[in-house]
Amino acid sequence: MKFKVTFIGAGSIGFTRNLLADLMSVPEFKGELDIWLMDINRQNLDMVTQLCRRDMAENGVDCKIHATLDRREALAGAKYVICCARIGCLEGFITDVDIPLKYGVDQCVGDTLCVGGIMYGQRGIAQMLEFCKDMREVSHPDVLLLNYSNPNAMMTWAANKYGKIPTVGLCHGVMGGERQIAEVLKIPRKELDFICAGINHQTWYIQIKHHGRVIDGDELLAAYESNEQISEKEKVRIDMLRRFGYYSTESNGHLSEYLAWYRKRPGEIMDWISLDSWSSGETGGYLRVCLEGRNWFETDFPNWLKAPAKKYDGTMRGEEHGSYIIEGLETGRRYRGHFNVVNNNCITNLAEDCIVEVPCYVDGNGISVPRIGDLPLGCAAVCAQSVWVQRLAVEAAVHGDVKLLKQAALMDPLTGAVCNPPEVWQMVDEMLIAQEQWLPQYSQAITAAKERFAKGNLLPTKDGYQGAARLHVKNIDELSEQKTKSTQNAQLSAK
Repeated sequence: MKFKVTFIGAGSIGFTRNLLADLMSVPEFKGELDIWLMDINRQNLDMVTQLCRRDMAENGVDCKIHATLDRREALAGAKYVICCARIGCLEGFITDVDIPLKYGVDQCVGDTLCVGGIMYGQRGIAQMLEFCKDMREVSHPDVLLLNYSNPNAMMTWAANKYGKIPTVGLCHGVMGGERQIAEVLKIPRKELDFICAGINHQTWYIQIKHHGRVIDGDELLAAYESNEQISEKEKVRIDMLRRFGYYSTESNGHLSEYLAWYRKRPGEIMDWISLDSWSSGETGGYLRVCLEGRNWFETDFPNWLKAPAKKYDGTMRGEEHGSYIIEGLETGRRYRGHFNVVNNNCITNLAEDCIVEVPCYVDGNGISVPRIGDLPLGCAAVCAQSVWVQRLAVEAAVHGDVKLLKQAALMDPLTGAVCNPPEVWQMVDEMLIAQEQWLPQYSQAITAAKERFAKGNLLPTKDGYQGAARLHVKNIDELSEQKTKSTQNAQLSAK
């Protein structure tokens, strides 16, 4: 069973370590895997490698972990490639959030849709195609790419269509929603059966059953409205449930920025979000916890080495799909999860070539995708609008087509609700200039954008505007006051 697994973007603070622990929880894999960790950041790669090697040693597992900055070396002969890279790192992410704010686009995350997600996709797709080129040339003939990188649908779309590498996009949003639904219904999660379908971060629980009894939207809405704590922090999701009849998988903050209605008027944003957690809708919330997580990890790393090792006995195995997919393919054990795959008429009222998030089965025969049929019409309409933004953004990134890029931003629901066409054109120009080092496909467009900015006569912007609900990034002293929470945040914001 000996085979090679490669992590691209392995310097992710906690993500790589957790996924590796999941893999090592499979009895057949202990001592059999050839593990390669690759990143462009030597410092983070070294720290993560130390943690993983320490975990291996303390569990008595005889798997060698290789760490390298050389991507082709890492990919040579790999049968499974796990991508958790953030192209542009946090420096690029800062511009995804801060520049749109100048134009009034107030994002909570900005890594999936909206103008931040679109630009993140431009950086990521350019590199994803390079990853795929290397895989075609040096990896195992049957290599499978498991993509955790956002914007997940765009990256997975580009890898399948243009990278010519079989790729499955993976996300834990569905599982988080399942836990929450079980909580509000006051029913053990293991007693509930869920079917979700849609697109990544806009997936809908289209069927919920308890011992065969269907729980409809009205019953679910009543359960949410009666839960004081959750109803306060999930106002957008509950409003969508009320108006569309189905609950969405993604967090309140994420969902709020994918739609035209909830963040377009600064004075109303606080009506729809809360500040109990970044995921409830805080302006730039995920960027804040990522910055805090990086700073805390670098400062607190010696204590991470002293903390108990990850256990490889299965008791600490997480819910991320990646290890279960590899286990199913290699051992034949069946696994059911919700994956991001090419539609191929699985959802019949969405485009056949788009990436959908749907129930899938894995075993020794491969990955099987059952047919869902039509999404409820309103849900399909919401998803279809986002699919068109994704399509424009993917084609723009692959071909370096600045006109398609600006059309993608203009068609984005929130961006279009806030900005007029001249503002969108100028905002994209400004973001291209700021992100030049990561956008080789736009060299000519960036030169032209610089010339336009040099001439002046620009539209006015809200320079220094911090949004409706932005919190400051805690310094090390402040993080030290809540060490346990700071460490948890560092682990969760790793990807």
